[in-house]
Amino acid sequence: MRKLQSQGVHHITLVGAGRQTSIDFWEGMLGMPFIFEQPNLDKASESHLYFDPGDGRLITVFTDETRVPVKRRTPTDIGCVHHIAFSVSRVTFLQAVARLDERGIKHSGVKDRGFMDSIYFEDPLALLIELASYRFDPPAGFAHADVLMEAHKIRVARGDYNIAELHLADAIQALVERSRETLSENRAPKNPY
Repeated sequence: MRKLQSQGVHHITLVGAGRQTSIDFWEGMLGMPFIFEQPNLDKASESHLYFDPGDGRLITVFTDETRVPVKRRTPTDIGCVHHIAFSVSRVTFLQAVARLDERGIKHSGVKDRGFMDSIYFEDPLALLIELASYRFDPPAGFAHADVLMEAHKIRVARGDYNIAELHLADAIQALVERSRETLSENRAPKNPY
């Protein structure tokens, strides 16, 4: 038996209401370029809108002009999507509260997640959206996931509750030390003063 090896998220497709509601939210609020549209090839009465969330992948929305937006929280039962999280730069994140407030959008306020900060709000159809901003940059040649896995190992070894900034800093140091050679005989921390 062999795995069907994933290489990333290809796209996420949502069920929308009218076309303009989707364009106004995904592009007009979240800044995702509306890159193309075609009929839903499985249901001719629907349109299929494609947006670029910033990493070259896709968020797509099935729209139908006869559907009216219903503002009630999407189901969070077992097997349902709880929320979708989008990465934003630190400078954008620092302005998220003000930008949501100026639109009158109810939100969670900033949530400290240890390794990142988050803010939650609902889209016009009541899907929970998260804007997330990492508190660190991975070292060259590594992804955020590499740092998080290393930080997790450090956290567990120390018996700590959740990943904190100390674990991230130590994880980055460990990754750099393992991946970069040195001519020094001793890489231990020193005080040169």
